[in-house]
Amino acid sequence: MSQLVIEGLRAAVGGQEILKGVNLVVGSGEVHAVMGPNGSGKSTLSHVIAGRPGYEVLGGSVRIDDTKLLGLPAWKRAEAGLFLAMQYPTEVPGVALSDLLGASARMVADPDEIREMMSEEAARIGFDEAFLDRPLNVDLSGGEKKRNETIQLGVLKPAFAILDELDSGLDVDALRMVSKRVEDATREDGLGVLAITHYSRLFEQLQPDTVHVFADGRIQETGGPDLATELEDTGYQRWMGEPAAKPASAVALADDPFADPFA
Repeated sequence: MSQLVIEGLRAAVGGQEILKGVNLVVGSGEVHAVMGPNGSGKSTLSHVIAGRPGYEVLGGSVRIDDTKLLGLPAWKRAEAGLFLAMQYPTEVPGVALSDLLGASARMVADPDEIREMMSEEAARIGFDEAFLDRPLNVDLSGGEKKRNETIQLGVLKPAFAILDELDSGLDVDALRMVSKRVEDATREDGLGVLAITHYSRLFEQLQPDTVHVFADGRIQETGGPDLATELEDTGYQRWMGEPAAKPASAVALADDPFADPFA
């Protein structure tokens, strides 16, 4: 069984420490939910793991089995088996989803099979095949962009996927199909999932094994699936300290495709 192992991870941006010692282990086929308030560092965690530029790693490590990820370029981390479904998928004019997957999926499938795989994945989540040949995410709704991400996940078959608010922008039916597709991948392919979200609705189809409360740059509490429901009722107030000032340099990162207003 493979593992995504995060140990003592600390990171800063603009001289301000945001991640303050994160420890987490996700095994193959497991779903770990990370829930917390805005500004707590959840998306920063995903960005640092995936290799977003602009962050200073202050300590700790991230690895998939024996492969150390920190210090590797983003594409090398993907090659090692990591996938990030971004909170705000970037638009890429002139490059279709079929072009993107045709280039990137050569590591996992025969090029002649990729189109068939894309069609199958689109059918599984109720996505019109016409979108496969349109410029990536251009003029698409938030929900359509999230389905694009899910198709990529299904075709590439990574070892571990970080889902940064995958539920954002999806209507009820789309959320059901997308989250079921991810759940199926945990059983069919042994996909390990780190799902970042505010709401437990994501877990109606995607069943979490473990739920982590993330606040003030670290995991504050860990529990079972019932913890997600409890958080919907009680909120995060008991884990929240005084809000930190927004680092000035965060604005300078805004044009990066990993950009997030709640870093």
